[in-house]
Amino acid sequence: MSAPLKLLYIAPWLPKLSETFVYKEVLGLRKAGVKVATASVHTPSDRWDEDELQGLAREAIPVYGLGHLKMLADAFLESLQHPMRSSSTVTLGVRDATLGKNLTTFGRLKIIWQTLASLALARRLRPDLPEHIHAHMAHVATTIAMYTAHQINRGFSFSGHAADIFRDRSLLEEKLQRADFVRCISGWHRHYYQSIVPRHDQEYPIVRCGVVVKPLLKVDKDNDDHAPLLLAVGRLVPKKGFDLLLRALATIRQEGQMCRCQIVGDGPEMGSLKDLSSELNLDDIVEFKGEMGNPAILEAMTKADLFVLPCRTDKSGDKDGIPVVLMEAMASGVCVVSGDLETIRELVTDQVNGRLSPPDDVPALAQSLLELLKDGSMRERLALRGHDRVQEEFSLSLNIERIHGAFMRLSTKAQTA
Repeated sequence: MSAPLKLLYIAPWLPKLSETFVYKEVLGLRKAGVKVATASVHTPSDRWDEDELQGLAREAIPVYGLGHLKMLADAFLESLQHPMRSSSTVTLGVRDATLGKNLTTFGRLKIIWQTLASLALARRLRPDLPEHIHAHMAHVATTIAMYTAHQINRGFSFSGHAADIFRDRSLLEEKLQRADFVRCISGWHRHYYQSIVPRHDQEYPIVRCGVVVKPLLKVDKDNDDHAPLLLAVGRLVPKKGFDLLLRALATIRQEGQMCRCQIVGDGPEMGSLKDLSSELNLDDIVEFKGEMGNPAILEAMTKADLFVLPCRTDKSGDKDGIPVVLMEAMASGVCVVSGDLETIRELVTDQVNGRLSPPDDVPALAQSLLELLKDGSMRERLALRGHDRVQEEFSLSLNIERIHGAFMRLSTKAQTA
């Protein structure tokens, strides 16, 4: 494949431990021959064991990472050197902050601040300007991408995911109108965007968050105590449903079924989940592992008998898109159980390649887990079909080709304009 454009990828943190789909996409495009520079709104703070990711963290162009005074100074210098364009960008930002829908007073002030940040980023890009900007996350990163693209007279596109289009939504209608295209990680996302700003389907291409899919190898689960291992991975927040998992485990124990559970991840619910585990007398079978790097998570998946992520819609309306860890678990050959959300149905079909449980329904979740814990052949059958499903639709290589194709269409359009 030839590189159609010189791209800039921007994300809130690039790279970030829990957002493997962003940095793997960048690395995948580079391996495909595309020139991709990166920018990070905040300074990447995770600890990286892999040299490639350490390099990504070092090379990312900072937005806020050099400090607020430096950002304001660069925005001022950009305005001096490009006064007409800067005036147009600031006018656009002020108009959006004033007229934008469903913004709090603080949210409107943030738009102004992000407009200034875009001027600073534009100055930092001047030595080697990209031909197109793509943002991951539809809130702050895309806001800065939108104004930076305006400032340097380039186009932009973005990928929306979950909280960024629900709980933290900001100027989404304006972004959908102005973007060259909007990458949809699911058919549900395309339908949602179409309901806000109708556009041709080609301008809302479906490109999954891809994962590496390898041939399945027979792995010794190493369960010497004969207690099957359940693995759950994700940020410890209400929408992931880890409290539901703990309550289901209590039911499973009451039924006399042996099992163990490892919960990987960190977040604001860590304390309350540990308290709930103790309250339910589960501390002897539940282990909270904290954050782990992606290689360690993938290794843990090969040793698990079940992967469980009982997603739900939380009180703020936030919910998952299609969790990448579910794809990774299926690609690793482990049977998955998840919450029955519309987006997740695009990945998991109940009793075909995994199990889906009604959100917030602890008895139903416990029943699904019990059936699978007692039936190893069912687990194996669903796991094999799950692996096939990810390979046919969610593989990283396939979706790198899809996002590359979207950029190629921009290049072709620019050449014929």
